[in-house]
Amino acid sequence: MFNCPIPIKNYPTVQLAHGGGGSLMNQLIEKMFLASFDSAPLKQRHDSAMLDLPRGRIAFTTDSYVIRPLFFPGGDIGKLAIFGTVNDLAMAGAKPLYLSVGFILEEGLPMEILWKVICSMKEAAEATGVQIATGDTKVVDKGKGDGIFINTSGIGVMDHSLNIAPGQVREGDVMIVNGDLGRHGMAIMAVREGLEFETAIESDAAPLADMILDLIGQGIEIHCMRDLTRGGLASALNEISSVCGLSMEIGETKIPVREDAKAACELLGFDPLYVANEGRCVVFVPANQAPKALEIMLRHDIGKESVVIGQVTKETPTAVYLKNAIGAVRIVDMLSGEQLPRIC
Repeated sequence: MFNCPIPIKNYPTVQLAHGGGGSLMNQLIEKMFLASFDSAPLKQRHDSAMLDLPRGRIAFTTDSYVIRPLFFPGGDIGKLAIFGTVNDLAMAGAKPLYLSVGFILEEGLPMEILWKVICSMKEAAEATGVQIATGDTKVVDKGKGDGIFINTSGIGVMDHSLNIAPGQVREGDVMIVNGDLGRHGMAIMAVREGLEFETAIESDAAPLADMILDLIGQGIEIHCMRDLTRGGLASALNEISSVCGLSMEIGETKIPVREDAKAACELLGFDPLYVANEGRCVVFVPANQAPKALEIMLRHDIGKESVVIGQVTKETPTAVYLKNAIGAVRIVDMLSGEQLPRIC
């Protein structure tokens, strides 16, 4: 952790003036943001970043992060903002290159907390190879912002011809997830509810791009991907099913859920299928390529617990079907809202 460059004794908390366009805002930008996110586009110090992009297709995404608490086992809002946007780009099969970062800060936020978040974002950006190209800072009145909100947008490039989208899913496709489900949501809830387990449940927050780009680079014909954030696996499959017009059949015993996350779900009355993850995705590939895809994913730390969970069918009515250990089948619907608010 670097030492905070703004004199804490003078401004130990964020002031409204830090978002007012004057010397305090300039100090915040120069001493904290620019000093941490050292990239050529930022050094232009212009209203818009001018970027050099390879020829061809790009992917562009945006997301906002309003998590409570700001820090949790396995991550924090800053790490989440970087990894979450990088993962969204990866789900399109894009190599992440540039991010923008917008901070909404609450008056009175301790400057040390802001600095911890910035340092976490810096480390996450370096780990994923992206550059913070541009950004913005606003400060709202005390009691109006819950500490800190972050918006990130990302640009990535696609140097392949695949059209990775829900509409490309085909009957017979195999679905692979890259590890256990439910840990991120349960890590957040354990902190909120003051639950104590033998070991703390840690979020699975992690970048997915390297594993996905490896799949593409080795010729896997990926039809669709989705990171399993809000709404979890169940919502992701329902969304894809509704677009492609096909059903999904998954095996209950095939879906990996760690014992600590399962215990927390049972204690709080949640279904792991609907709990958010921040380092998990589902990948749709043709059945004849599934063994090779699985082999590639297993070679990556983020995919070392990858497993086939089911396949795409023409079952009617079109829905997501869950088969349990004794062969009974039930439909897994989409929830009307969030099980767990403010988790990303």
